[in-house]
Amino acid sequence: MKIHAQALLFDNDGTLVSSLASVDRCWTRWAAEYGITAEEFARVELHGRPAAEIAADLLPAHVVPEAVARIEDLEVEDVPGGGVHLLPGTRSFLDALPAERWAVVTSATRRLAEARLDAVGILPKTLVAADDITRGKPDPEPYLLAARTLGVDPAHCVVFEDAPAGLAADRAAGMTTVALTTTHQAHELHADLVFEDLSALSALVTEQGLEISLRD
Repeated sequence: MKIHAQALLFDNDGTLVSSLASVDRCWTRWAAEYGITAEEFARVELHGRPAAEIAADLLPAHVVPEAVARIEDLEVEDVPGGGVHLLPGTRSFLDALPAERWAVVTSATRRLAEARLDAVGILPKTLVAADDITRGKPDPEPYLLAARTLGVDPAHCVVFEDAPAGLAADRAAGMTTVALTTTHQAHELHADLVFEDLSALSALVTEQGLEISLRD
């Protein structure tokens, strides 16, 4: 198996790093502070969506800006306490890539994304965060912006994602999709290829661009 691309785009949480324990702690506390019941909270999809959209599903519009600022504070404050760690294969895979050939595309705010990435020593040259777009995943806007920033045709981009919302955004952008089963089961992920995590893959720089293949 070989995949050819001009650029690689990565979701962050659940793809490069895991912050599930932190997310659970912070959002549970946040929901309690805003009087949201467990039943109400359970009906909302959290993973892979911007906090502003989640808050808007649960709270009156006039409360949303304050509530979004609060969850951001809680999550940023949780990072130093072990709120994030690298997923298998992330370091070696990214180390093989030229800085101008990849980007991180996250539903987190820039402040939160940079805190989490800095904590594990990942410094992307290109980062598209919730602050940079008007419509979050599953809308294709975040991934199209990343491709435009890298100067690459969306059709020549390969995206690595773990959440259905992100994969829907990738498909709408016309990109090749690679799903990782780090947070969802394979049958929940509609993608061109599905793997357990990045440790299954290796990257090679060629004269034509980038070549992704199964690790020996």
